[in-house]
Amino acid sequence: MTLYGDNQVSDDRPTVQVTAVSWPGEDEPPTAGGAAGSAPGGGPWWRRGRVLLAGGVTTAVLAGVVGMGAWAYAGDVPRGTSVLGTELGGRSRADAAKELRAELEKRADRLNAPLTVVVGENRAEVNPADVGLTVDVDATVAAATDTRAHPVDRLFGSRTVEPVVTVDAAKLDAALRQILGKQGRDMTMPAIIFTGTTPKPVYPKPSLTLDAEQSARVVRTGWLAGQPVTVPVVEKNPVTTREEVDRLVAELAKPAVAAPVTITSDKGSVSVPPAAIARALRFSADDEGKLTPKVDVKRLRSALGSKLAAIESTPKDAGLSISAGKPKVVPGRAGKQLDSAALSRDLLAVLPKADGRTVTGQLKEAEPELTEAKLAELGIKERVSTFSTKFPGGLSSPRSQNIIQAAKDVDGTIVQPGETFSLNAHTGERGYAQGYKDAPVILGGKLVPGVGGGVSQFTTTLFNASYYAGLQDVEHKPHSFYFSRYPAVIESTIFWPDLDFKFRNNTPHGVLIDTAWTSNTITVSMWSTKIYDSVKTEYGPRRNVTSPRTVYLEPGPTCIAAAGSTGFTQDAFRVIKKDGKVVKREKFSWTYDPEPNFVCGPKPS
Repeated sequence: MTLYGDNQVSDDRPTVQVTAVSWPGEDEPPTAGGAAGSAPGGGPWWRRGRVLLAGGVTTAVLAGVVGMGAWAYAGDVPRGTSVLGTELGGRSRADAAKELRAELEKRADRLNAPLTVVVGENRAEVNPADVGLTVDVDATVAAATDTRAHPVDRLFGSRTVEPVVTVDAAKLDAALRQILGKQGRDMTMPAIIFTGTTPKPVYPKPSLTLDAEQSARVVRTGWLAGQPVTVPVVEKNPVTTREEVDRLVAELAKPAVAAPVTITSDKGSVSVPPAAIARALRFSADDEGKLTPKVDVKRLRSALGSKLAAIESTPKDAGLSISAGKPKVVPGRAGKQLDSAALSRDLLAVLPKADGRTVTGQLKEAEPELTEAKLAELGIKERVSTFSTKFPGGLSSPRSQNIIQAAKDVDGTIVQPGETFSLNAHTGERGYAQGYKDAPVILGGKLVPGVGGGVSQFTTTLFNASYYAGLQDVEHKPHSFYFSRYPAVIESTIFWPDLDFKFRNNTPHGVLIDTAWTSNTITVSMWSTKIYDSVKTEYGPRRNVTSPRTVYLEPGPTCIAAAGSTGFTQDAFRVIKKDGKVVKREKFSWTYDPEPNFVCGPKPS
């Protein structure tokens, strides 16, 4: 209904008023043509014309609305969307990506220029390419099309979408830490350590460091802005506080070593003295600095020594011995041992107490680590290498006895696939208590008496056996002087604890080390499954030959005379063949010093 003057009359005009159209008023007089003013079809002519006109305007308006909608919703990127000042609206994803890449190309000089970074008091430049700083075009276009994250009025609105910047966080963190330099400070982790049976607290201190995530966020933003970036240096405090360390000392560490603890079982009982408790009670901090107490049963066993034999029986691994030229299985046996997890838990529960310091040990079946079934899977069936060296003095000399003692320590060792064998780790420190005696060793460039002298000859023999088995050399060091009883270059010395000999079993089969000796030879053989046709050594010529000098020493029991030897440099090549072809050729090089001619006595005048 529409009101005209004072009268309300029905009207068939559209209900949507279009202000652009001016309708003639009904009070205008009709033109000549009769009082009724009617035209064919009924009703006044001007009313029917008005209806026709309204219908035409409505059609035009609807067509305009549809056209504007089509314009507004054209393309994948909404109208009015810009990135880095470039209009991407109305474009397909592919066209938007192309346009954005073109804009980045225009800014390449600035974006690729070194970025000034301030870390603490230090300032340096970082090459964007070195830390992976870049605009991810595809991700940026995807963000531009996402109207949920970035709402926009498609018809009249506008919006700016920030580029998606990526960076290699690990590389950036490494570069920034280098700039940080000595300004940084590692976190001092809380700890409680025992000196004898006295607990000593180590109080935590915060680190002064970088937060990798925060650093990346700041650098990404600053790089786009083209401004120097200040990366925040932050303090990071350990989770465990100084007060909590003091509480653990008072409530656990001190009472733990105040009295013995008794472990009982149906096989008997063992008293654990405070000294053993101090060795076994460990306070470990994780990466966040949270300090947690634990009883290390392995350390407890070591501290108690043979005491646990009263209630435990130790499992024995299956092994191999060589009989009639073939490996023969030596059966292992199961044992019964205290349940380590339960013992650790129960001991930790009673250590804070002054009374009731008794725990009941739970014995359980303990299988050997290497059973006969596992041993059979290792494929140890044939000798793959053997090597011998000669030693003087017979079996009665201290040097010879040291060689044999080392051979006994190693005999029967099985090296699993992928395992690294360490001679020092296997024998431990070679002292008098372990059966080793005084014999000449090279120290400070001359021969002097030392416990374990001669073990280097066993080391050289073992090294060659592993070398000709094709096993991977991990660590060895030839002697500083050349001894003719050893092969040049392919030999090794050893000294506790600094010099070691190691090889890795880089085959899919187990390796058995078998040792044997006579009155003047030591032999080491490797047993496994043969995988190479041959392993041989090819030598290069000796070069840089130098003559020895004569050195006069103070005579006495510590003076050892030596005839001396020339020095030289030489290369040796390990050539490994398989299926008739050379599959590996490894170079070993060494330079020998000339061994002086040591004379025990005064220099002639």
